[in-house]
Amino acid sequence: MSAIGNLVWFIFGGIFMGLGWWLVGMLAFLSIVGIPWGKACFVIGYMSFFPFGNEAISRYELTLEHDIGTSGLGVVGNVIWFIVAGWWLALGHLCCAIFWLLTIIGIPFGIQHLKLAGISVAPIGKTVVSKDLAHAARRANARVAVVNLREAY
Repeated sequence: MSAIGNLVWFIFGGIFMGLGWWLVGMLAFLSIVGIPWGKACFVIGYMSFFPFGNEAISRYELTLEHDIGTSGLGVVGNVIWFIVAGWWLALGHLCCAIFWLLTIIGIPFGIQHLKLAGISVAPIGKTVVSKDLAHAARRANARVAVVNLREAY
């Protein structure tokens, strides 16, 4: 079912939002300091092309290891991102969401645009994985947390 949703999504606007993300990514790569933002743009741009069956998840939540994007520097990077480019990508997704939510058949597409708008605000430190992998990572993290709590007592 997600293949059909992704095909319809791609044809009816997903291509434009994905290309918007990739355009911002290419502009970020033009400056050396923008490379981390450019990388995030290409990862989230892929999800903008094919959102059904995929989910954006924190890299820490996926690997239980901190990296530069999941640390305090990632927070600073997300603030800079929001000021420079995040707000207008989020605005584009919000406009598309409103359009799709006005139609009955477009509600799933509107929901995907709302998810992408949320990711647009702070993409640093996130990666796109299948929903199954995201669910499995969260389940494994919960098991680790339970074991750690049991060992603490």
